[in-house]
Order: sequence, then C-alpha cells, then structure tokens
Amino acid sequence: MTTDHTALPDLLADAHALLPEMIDVRRRLHRRPEVGLALPATQAVVVAELERMGLAPRVGRAISSVTAVVEGARPGPTIVLRADMDGLPLQEETGLAFSSEIPGAMHACGHDTHMAMLLGGARLLAARREQLAGRVLLMFQPGEEGFYGARAMLEEGLLDLPAGEEANAAFGIHSLAKFASGTVNHRPGAQMAAADFIRATIHGRGGHASEPHLALDPIVVAAEIVTALQVMVTRTVDAFDPAVVTIAHINAGTTTNIVPETATLEGTIRTVSEGQRDAVHAGVTRVFAGIAAAHGATAELDLERGYPVTFNDPGFAAFVSRVAADLLGQDAVRPMPAPIMGGEDFSYVLQRVPGAFVFLGACPPELDPAVAPQNHSNRVVYHEPALAVGAALHAAVALRHLAGG
Repeated sequence: MTTDHTALPDLLADAHALLPEMIDVRRRLHRRPEVGLALPATQAVVVAELERMGLAPRVGRAISSVTAVVEGARPGPTIVLRADMDGLPLQEETGLAFSSEIPGAMHACGHDTHMAMLLGGARLLAARREQLAGRVLLMFQPGEEGFYGARAMLEEGLLDLPAGEEANAAFGIHSLAKFASGTVNHRPGAQMAAADFIRATIHGRGGHASEPHLALDPIVVAAEIVTALQVMVTRTVDAFDPAVVTIAHINAGTTTNIVPETATLEGTIRTVSEGQRDAVHAGVTRVFAGIAAAHGATAELDLERGYPVTFNDPGFAAFVSRVAADLLGQDAVRPMPAPIMGGEDFSYVLQRVPGAFVFLGACPPELDPAVAPQNHSNRVVYHEPALAVGAALHAAVALRHLAGG
C-alpha cells in the first residue's frame, strides 16, 4: 500500500466544506428514525442523495438496503465502505431542536451520523474517480440492531462481484460518545465481542407460599443459577480471553402468596474468541442443568448464537492507523487496549473480506466522555463536526487502499 500523503490535506478540507450538507442530511434522518429491516423513508433519503451525486443506487429485494458503486478510472479490486441505517425503540429525551418526531423511536446509536458520513465520503470519492484504480462499493445496511441486516445483504449477493472486481477490503466507522470528538479508536484483532443470547425456563412445581416444602420453587433455583453463572465466569474464564455472562431479565410469579410453576430467565453472553465462546456455552449449559437437577427441577435452555466477533485484520488495521495519522495527525489515533464487549453485525462482512471497523469519537467537547450519555441512551448527543472527520476517513482509506491494490 502506498504512503503518498499529498491528497489527504485537501480531502479533509473538502470534507469540512461539505459539513453543512452532511449535518442537514443527518438531521433529516434523525427526525424520522425507523427500526428493523424495513426502513422505507430512510432508504428514500439515501437513494435521493446518491442519485444527486450521479450514482446509480440499487435497493434490496427483501430489506431496505441500498448499495451504489463509485467506479474508478482504472481497473482494480473493490473496497466496501459501510454505514448502518436503523434506529432504536427509545423515546428521545435530548431536547435537540431536531429530535425524533416518531414516538418511541430514536437514532440513539448514531446510525444517522453513519449514513451522513458515508454519503459525504461518497461525494469526496465521486470527485476523485481519476485517482481510483478499482471501485468503491457503498453499503447502506438496515437492521444492525439485532436484525442481522449485514448477513441478509450478504445472502442477497452483496459480495457476488464479477471476476477481477472482487472485494479485497472492507471498512466501517461507528460514532461513539465515549471517546473525544474526532479521534479514531481501534485495535488489531478483536474489536467487538460475539453477542449470544440466553433464554431459559426453570420448571418447578407450584403451591402455596406458606408451604414451600410442598412445592418446588423455581425462583430460588433461578436465583442460584444467576449467582453460579458469575462464579463460573470468574473461576473458569481466562482473564486475558474475557467473557461476560449477564442475566438481564427474570420473570416469575403473579402475587405474594403463590409459588409459581416456572421462572424464565433471559440474558447475554459476550466473548472475543471462538474458543472461549464454545467453552462459555458449555459452562452455561452445565450450570443450568446441574443446579436445576440438584433441586429436583428441570431447566429448558436455549442458547442462540448472535453476531460473531468483529475481527480487525491486523495488517489492514495498521494501514488504517497510518492513513488516519496522515489525515488527522498522530494524536487523533488512539489504540484501544481491549475490545468493547458490544456486538456488531459488520462482523459478517469481515468474516468474508479482510478489513477493519473503527470507532470515531463524537462526544461533544463541552461534555466529559466518562459521564456523558452514551450510545443507546435516549439522551445521547453526538458532536456534528466529527462528521467531516468520518467522511474524510472513509474517502482516505478507499483512495489509499486502491492506490496500492
């Protein structure tokens, strides 16, 4: 990959010139969030913006995805740049003038900023086609928030490209309110965790709460399981290959004087390696079965594998660090000492194509990142000038990669 630095200062200046347009698009999207895989209004905004650039967007068959290609002047491979599109089921309480107008829905994870940044990056790239030896595949994806939208786009043929035009890199940016605005935060290897789901029902025997010895109380079994899961993690999981097991929802009983027949538990497992993922699944299964059996109850357990580990190719992550340092200065590049235990479905793309996923700091400078409302809070606020940094970084990574591809 080349290390020509000449184009990058102009790229950042041009991105700042586009900032008012990106803010306008971001705010329009923020006012009208949609949740899940069907995002017709969001899709329409993205399509219109791409057409305004002279690109030819294509929409998904079964989901509200959008793709478009910025074709370079010379032949070469393809790099994928991705933005997710969906909001969250939250009632916004930021007080912003452009707050969500949709009751119970909000762009609380910054996906509106992701779309605005990728549209800005696309505009920068479309003006620099002569510098591209290959093409840039723009991926606008619905359903990141638990709906497997990236996997659906792959199933619909996202990477089924002609011979000689195959994708050999993929890059994504996620705004994060926990980092200082304009900083690029990432690491080689595991960037985010695999996110799996626990759903279980403990079957006991109902009865009168005054005579628990004549019943078989599933609540005490569930309580012991919750405690035992935490002990399992601390006693069996290598601290340098971490795991998180959290039971976040328990439901049992209807009133004060009835021992219920069942108790249900729901939670999550987070791991950053496939080996640990398998080991924790096995441990959770043992805990549920063993403790239930010890009490004479039974446990009906469903462990669902969710998004895999988001894995940054070490070589590509190092390349992104160099590009970001050239673009923004070395101080803006912040190596992450450890993964974040959230999950991300861009992981499915990175399983197919080497690449990297980075966090763009977007905490407003007047706030302390340590205590500011974070992603998925209905009070989270993002620093809009960071949009210029994200747009320029999308374009810089694509330009540099294709220049050396």
